[in-house]
Amino acid sequence: MPQTLILFIGYAASVLLALSLLESNYIKFRILNTSCNVVFIIYGILIHAWPIIVTNTVVLFINFYHLYKVFNKTEDFDLIEFAGNEKLVHKFLHFYEKDIKKYFPTYFHETTAGYLRFVVLRDLVIANIFVAELAENGDAFVKINYTVSRYRDYKVGKFIFVKENKFLLSKGVKRLIYKDAFGKAHEQFLHKMGFKPEQIGEQKLYVKHLI
Repeated sequence: MPQTLILFIGYAASVLLALSLLESNYIKFRILNTSCNVVFIIYGILIHAWPIIVTNTVVLFINFYHLYKVFNKTEDFDLIEFAGNEKLVHKFLHFYEKDIKKYFPTYFHETTAGYLRFVVLRDLVIANIFVAELAENGDAFVKINYTVSRYRDYKVGKFIFVKENKFLLSKGVKRLIYKDAFGKAHEQFLHKMGFKPEQIGEQKLYVKHLI
């Protein structure tokens, strides 16, 4: 194999390592780190460096173990409604304000009537805040559905949109609507949660029909 290609593989492994260390999401960190281990093992084989091979093989199995624990862990989810003025909610919004602006840059916290508001607890920790404006025809326009970075593994979304489907229906919600998708990752999330792009008037909306 050409020496330049071997060097490229080594540099690629180093880049993956750096990216994994920069990742704040726990699952993404483990996945990137696992990819890094695989590339480093290939690099170690090509240059006959047993310390690199052994070290990364050990770390690879450690990453597999932690990923297995994450995806097979039994967690407790709960949903708690709030009115809007609760001190804890304001503290949550203030603490994550910068990150919220990345995903919901137009969000402004309303405390008036006509909104569906709740937080999702994950093992008694606030993992998500959800606010939607309710219309008389059963449309719920999502203003914010923010999940803390370490919990962005789609489990919270599935809890809200699948498991708590009856709760949403009990609130008179017939359609959930996003007016915008902020970035490819957000659009991918909406797709996984069953939202479909629909042209309504002059607007392209993301809609999920509950009934």
